[in-house]
Amino acid sequence: MSPIPASDVDLYTESARTDPYEIYAELRALGPVVHLSRYDLYALPRYDEVRAALMDWQTFSSARGVFVDPDVNAQLEGITLCSDPPEHTAMRSVLGRPLRQDRMREVTPRIEAEADQVVERLVGRGRFEVVTELAEYLPMAVVSDLVGLPDQGREKMLEWAAAIWNTQGPADDRAAAAGPAVEEFMAFAMNDAVPGKIDPGGWAAQLYEAADRGEIPRDKCPVMMLDYVTPSLDTTILAIANAVALFAENPDQWDLLRKDRSLIPHAINESLRLESPVPQFTRVLTEDHEIGGVPLAAGSRVALLYASANRDERHYPNPARFDITRRPSDHLAFGRGEHVCVGMQLARLEMSALLERLADRVARFEIRERRPMINNGLRGLEHLDVAVEPAT
Repeated sequence: MSPIPASDVDLYTESARTDPYEIYAELRALGPVVHLSRYDLYALPRYDEVRAALMDWQTFSSARGVFVDPDVNAQLEGITLCSDPPEHTAMRSVLGRPLRQDRMREVTPRIEAEADQVVERLVGRGRFEVVTELAEYLPMAVVSDLVGLPDQGREKMLEWAAAIWNTQGPADDRAAAAGPAVEEFMAFAMNDAVPGKIDPGGWAAQLYEAADRGEIPRDKCPVMMLDYVTPSLDTTILAIANAVALFAENPDQWDLLRKDRSLIPHAINESLRLESPVPQFTRVLTEDHEIGGVPLAAGSRVALLYASANRDERHYPNPARFDITRRPSDHLAFGRGEHVCVGMQLARLEMSALLERLADRVARFEIRERRPMINNGLRGLEHLDVAVEPAT
């Protein structure tokens, strides 16, 4: 049996968080499984193996955490993200109720009205900052309201979410700096985001109502608030900003979308494939298992490199090209299987509403300034200043 290829590459340096794609290509070239010696992880950099792992929760367990640092994984065991069926199924069922497609139809008019207002205002100025003025607007104006947190919680949601994502990597300086904000969020969730202080009609209140009915343990409600604060904010914000940047860099693709709005769902998928906001999660093997012909022992921690898999040349021809006619509905940016992103319909709705209205009003985007986000669990842009040429 040939040895498992190894790499001492560090996926958490500032340069790797900014542009990991050359590293991913090197890992894919090494094999279907690569031992990352710095963190004693077995990385899956190719599409087929990552997808197969996502579809097999019995073997690739989330119950011992899905992050990198052992201490963080131990602390988070039992939250929705870090659990397996049947516990995960019960929590996900409760979390997902307000995010079902039929419920999304109820909030669609409001999202579209807000999208109309923000796009008209920003395009009318001729230049704007995409992340804070456009991408953050719908999640903060609509989603934070739907969750129904007290005002002081809404004001801190973005800061808390970024800090929580920073704990996804190793115990480095970024994770240490995030510690106080994470503790602040948990204290808020335990003491302030509770019945009597939250909107009785909001999503947060529905968690406690489900607990009162015996559907989930009541002590799970504070940590389940994580699922409404983190995935519904940063990932959508990054996805919106990434899409605008890609269209600015590829004006031919923007022309295609403006001519044919049926391409919007495919454009969303293609932008998520090419620039995945969440580059990876980990799993733990519950039994000895062979991956791509490579045997791994039970208890091994395996990193599923979504962002690498989404650029695997074995699966996507010319994978670095942004092509909205590609129709990559099988991308892995939202995950797959048991842990597929519970809020993906909401994210698609927000992205679609903005792209539709931008296509009505913008002929061209021109990037004036951009700055990457440096975060252990996320990848995208912290700042994107664009000038726009209005449509005639």
